[in-house]
Amino acid sequence: MEWLILIHVVSAIIGIGPTFFGHMLFRKRQQGEQLKQSLALFQLLNYFPKIGGTIAVVSGVVLVAMSGWKFSDLWIWISLVLYVLIQVVAVGMLGPVVGQLIHALNSGDESPADRGTSTNKAAVLLAKANRLYNTASFMGIVLIILMIVKPM
Repeated sequence: MEWLILIHVVSAIIGIGPTFFGHMLFRKRQQGEQLKQSLALFQLLNYFPKIGGTIAVVSGVVLVAMSGWKFSDLWIWISLVLYVLIQVVAVGMLGPVVGQLIHALNSGDESPADRGTSTNKAAVLLAKANRLYNTASFMGIVLIILMIVKPM
């Protein structure tokens, strides 16, 4: 059981850790080339939440099955729903916005730092990406709290 807990915790750290680093990648005051590099790093870092998060969920389900907890416990359901919502926001919503942002930057649209306002397409997409990223991060923090506190 200790090995399963270790796998669960380590995979959660590996899966969630890059998520909080990503906020630095979506800074507003970047020049076009800097933002392109940040978005390339984001694409690489995106593998960690997908792989680590999947392992964390699978090991978490096995932990519940092997321990005294029940799948009917409210905190487990809320945790699973939060995980699914995070995936919807991060993969289903943020991914396409980042793709549009990359396309806007590659097609010669101004970078968000070029004007300092949100009137160009890249700035609007970057602001939208930041909102989605903040939403996913907030849900991730709530998920971590649920894993630690395990309210009944």
